[in-house]
This record gives sequence, C-alpha cells and structure tokens, in this order.
Amino acid sequence: MKYVSASEVLPENLLREIQKYIQGKTLYIPAPKGCRKKWGHDSGQREFLLNRNAEIRKLFRQGMNVDQLASSYCLSHDSIKKIVYKTQA
Repeated sequence: MKYVSASEVLPENLLREIQKYIQGKTLYIPAPKGCRKKWGHDSGQREFLLNRNAEIRKLFRQGMNVDQLASSYCLSHDSIKKIVYKTQA
C-alpha cells in the first residue's frame, strides 16, 4: 500500500475536519463496499494458484499420486490432499 499525504489529495476544509480527530498518524481509508478486490487480484497470485491447483487435480486424475505431486510442487501431503479432494463449486 502506497503512502499518500492527505494534504495532497483532500480539500483544505475536509483536511481541517479530519485533523480534529487525528493528527500525525497513518489513517487507512477503506474502499466502499462493492469496490474491494479479492486477495491476489492485482498481483495475479490468485489466478496463478487457481491454475496451479487445476493442474494438480488434472495430474492426480491422470494417475500421479499424492507423494509425487507433493514432491513436484514442493507442497505438503496435506496441501495436495486438500487440493485434489476439494469439492469444486
């Protein structure tokens, strides 16, 4: 998250009003409801993990066992089991 100075983005009267409640501290202003992005959306990590997990399930259906998948993907046996036995929504 990038730091932005309130004095650079807020009108002077709004800045003075906010300063009545907080000064010299970092203030987080959340996005409005409905505008939040899911985890990993901007970085691409969410898409990467969805694709990786689909590939793991495909290989499992093709006959690779949990030990082989765990070794190939550097994941624990439990992680592989969660991926391959998860019910798809």
